[in-house]
Amino acid sequence: MGETFSRAIQWSSDADQLENSPLNNDILTEILLFTEDFDDRYPKEARILFREPLQWKTSLEAADFTSDIYDTRGEAAVSLECDDNGSPLLQLSPPDITVHSFYHLSNLLQLSKDKTMKEIRACLEGDTLIVHAFIAILLLLVNELYFCSVCVFLPREGRLSPEAVNTEVDLLKRFCGTGENRALKSVSYTSDYVFSNGCRSPPWRQMDGEICSLIIETCDTEPTLFITCSTSGVFYDERINGEGGVNYYMRKSELYKDIMTLLKNMSPHFAVAANEQVLLNTPGIQQFYLFQHILVMPYFLSCWFNTSDWHCWVSISLIVLVILFHYIKLWASLNINMSNRCICVCMHSKSPGGAGDFSESSSEDEEDEEQPERRAEIPTDLPSEYWQIQKLVKYLKGANQTATVIVLCALRDFNLVQETCQLAIRDVGGLEVLINLLDTDDIRCKIGSLKILKEISCNSQIRQTIADLGGLQTMVSILDSPDKELKGLAAETIANVAKFRRARRTVRQHGGIKRLVELLDCLPDSVSLSAEQERDADVARCGALALWSCSKSTRNKESIRRAGGIPLLARLLKSSQKNMLIPVVGTLQECASEKSYRIAIQTEGMIEDLVKNLSCDNQELQMHCASAIFKVRPGSDCQCEDKHTRDLVRQYEGLKPLVMLLNEAENKQLLAATTGAIWKCSISLENVAKFQEYKALEILVGLLKDQPEEVLVNVVGALAECAQISENLATIRKSGGIQPLVNLLTGTNQALLGNVTRAVGACATDPENMVIIDRLDGVRLLWSLLKNPNPEVQANAAWAICPCIENTKDAGEMVRSFVGGLELIVNLLKSQNKDVLASVCAAIAKIAKDVENLAVITDHGVVPMLANLTNTGDDKLRRYLAEAIACCCKWGSNCVSFGEAGAVAPLVHYLHSKDPSVHQATARALFELSKDPNNCITMHENGVVKLLLIMIGSTDEILQEAAASCVANIRRLALANDKAKYG
Repeated sequence: MGETFSRAIQWSSDADQLENSPLNNDILTEILLFTEDFDDRYPKEARILFREPLQWKTSLEAADFTSDIYDTRGEAAVSLECDDNGSPLLQLSPPDITVHSFYHLSNLLQLSKDKTMKEIRACLEGDTLIVHAFIAILLLLVNELYFCSVCVFLPREGRLSPEAVNTEVDLLKRFCGTGENRALKSVSYTSDYVFSNGCRSPPWRQMDGEICSLIIETCDTEPTLFITCSTSGVFYDERINGEGGVNYYMRKSELYKDIMTLLKNMSPHFAVAANEQVLLNTPGIQQFYLFQHILVMPYFLSCWFNTSDWHCWVSISLIVLVILFHYIKLWASLNINMSNRCICVCMHSKSPGGAGDFSESSSEDEEDEEQPERRAEIPTDLPSEYWQIQKLVKYLKGANQTATVIVLCALRDFNLVQETCQLAIRDVGGLEVLINLLDTDDIRCKIGSLKILKEISCNSQIRQTIADLGGLQTMVSILDSPDKELKGLAAETIANVAKFRRARRTVRQHGGIKRLVELLDCLPDSVSLSAEQERDADVARCGALALWSCSKSTRNKESIRRAGGIPLLARLLKSSQKNMLIPVVGTLQECASEKSYRIAIQTEGMIEDLVKNLSCDNQELQMHCASAIFKVRPGSDCQCEDKHTRDLVRQYEGLKPLVMLLNEAENKQLLAATTGAIWKCSISLENVAKFQEYKALEILVGLLKDQPEEVLVNVVGALAECAQISENLATIRKSGGIQPLVNLLTGTNQALLGNVTRAVGACATDPENMVIIDRLDGVRLLWSLLKNPNPEVQANAAWAICPCIENTKDAGEMVRSFVGGLELIVNLLKSQNKDVLASVCAAIAKIAKDVENLAVITDHGVVPMLANLTNTGDDKLRRYLAEAIACCCKWGSNCVSFGEAGAVAPLVHYLHSKDPSVHQATARALFELSKDPNNCITMHENGVVKLLLIMIGSTDEILQEAAASCVANIRRLALANDKAKYG
């Protein structure tokens, strides 16, 4: 079907370019919007690779790829992510570009800025098969949206409410009739009087939670069923005739969650009939049939006009499809507010629906995913404020301007922070009214409405409803208002609503980010502010709050940067107002995950301001400042930039305030941020010396117990860095830190295990610490972590094992005591992770120093596995691989086996490396290998003598000796050969 609809796209006469027509523009816009947000909506599917990559001529340049996930090399750019063959998933070689997945296609369009439409057009013109694919995907999306829209909304769990019972009774009445296919004979209430709370039971029964009583006549049960509905569920009653004609009811069944479930259990006929009829009787299915008729309608129109032009039919269908697509999306989103949750009435399957399925996904955490809307329980004993608010909202619906303002003021007198008051507004349809008031011309009505929305939007259910009703779009447009109070209230309400992904995406797509950034332009650092400037500063504070909420999205971070938000945030950071600084620093610490922000935090002088605020008296501000310092940590390719940040923190005297904040152990969020900043700063040895002076290690060791994991990760990471200085090893031991570190090796948190293995390995370099680690069975725990699926944990465990073997007296026997341990570590040479391979090679070099262990690992096939790794260009792996080969050559015929496995020639090329440690390890390995004549011949053929002669002049004595010994062995072989040849 996608191929058929794609014929509607209008091509130029030579069929190689798209015409600039309204129909084409509509199609391109739909494809662009869908593709741009594909990664947000379907993050897992976006990572799936195309069978064939998309290729086209692009107008983008390497400078446009500013994201951290891309690497620019001159005029070219490639993604850091590669496929199984090592090929980048995005590759730019101007003007050609190749893309392998929706994830990178979506990111590319985000980076294209104002060239997005041009790029999508070029992409489609590059390969017409792409058109078919995009149209097919859009059709699938329409199908998904409509599937959600044919769902009937009923409460599914929790306490029943009068509204839920009424809805279900109305549905059951549709099953009543006189025909053979009827499911029920009749359904009726025992009382026609409805109380103000929606209940029909007498007040004394409402006290027990009763809502109403029903009389239901089924087709197969006698006598008539008397059903009681209460807030706790539904049950069957038996009527008892009492004295004086008074009837009594006695409960005769278990409690059911709803009337439908009770009837299906008591009436087999109803159970069968309901399953057959329920979908056919719902308005949603009838509208689905209408949907099918609309799609077929253009075909009949073409027949009516006696035309056989299929292109005409397809064009009309595609136009109808685009219109219907928007109609269904709007219709489905509005129906979300009908009731508690979305469930299919079909008894055989359930499917969640609604706009929440299309929430934005980027760098933010999973906990702020949009949750399905859940109606709060509405007990019958609600406080009087609930009913008073509902009356006021009803007045609001029909009031004039003056009365509207009065009602809004009256509503503000209630405690709108209380959830009952918030839900009272929502349940009576007050949110729709408040949002509609934002479109009026009366400033007083707008301000009153926004003040109420600002208060009640702290409720997660209400902010989702506001987004569903289009309230965010209206608030974004209000940001252009000349009234400063109005702008501030709109921004503050946006800050509350934009707590979930779909809302943040809506703000960005409707131009809200740029408008919010414009609100930041004020002078908060002046000595004295006029009344007008104070209002500007308050508006800027509200704008910063909204940007803080929006900055949890990666794309919003980029939008803030493009809108010029960084220098404005830097200027606001110099403010002395705490309520201004908290959202500003909060925004910065969220955005610090992006490289452009990390650079700006340094170049704009923000580190000094962050450090200064570490000493303030506001713990929330201190926490955000420490978190910002912690997050300004680039990857391994930016170590110079990272060191500069650490040096700035020390230069501005920020280390001592961080140590002082460790004493605030009760505030776990502040403690996590502080320990994270200390961990980052302790990577520099100059900072570690300062931490020694401030007695930070003793405090950190004390935090190894009874702390949440996020704190432990940072504390252990800081100790691992501090342990790089030998003086600190004794401090950690004397403070009692070895045992809690070893105990943490039994945990399951991967980040914590990665750090604790490093810390234990660093501590093991001290012989006295090693005695404690051995006594606590720490080496066995480290060895067991080699089975961990996380490559980082595997690598760190292997690195930690090296000093453990080196500093244990009977290391060979200890290693042999681990059942299956040697086989396990040899098998890790099959890993695809280079750090794992390097660490395992280093451990094997230590293990091979014991002859018995060397014999065992030889039997496990260590020689061919090491030989297979020699064709590597990674200097770190080269060094430890050469060390392992040098140590393994000392057993039996291993030296000969390495030569036969082809390990000699690649080792010779290691001498071209610029790393001196690679030279030393390689020279030692070549010396051991040169004890076999055939290896000497291979070395000579690969030009090793010239390289080794240079190494002989090195100042490294070990390198000198190994190089000279290898040359000597080669020379002896040559002399022996000459002697044998010439006598």
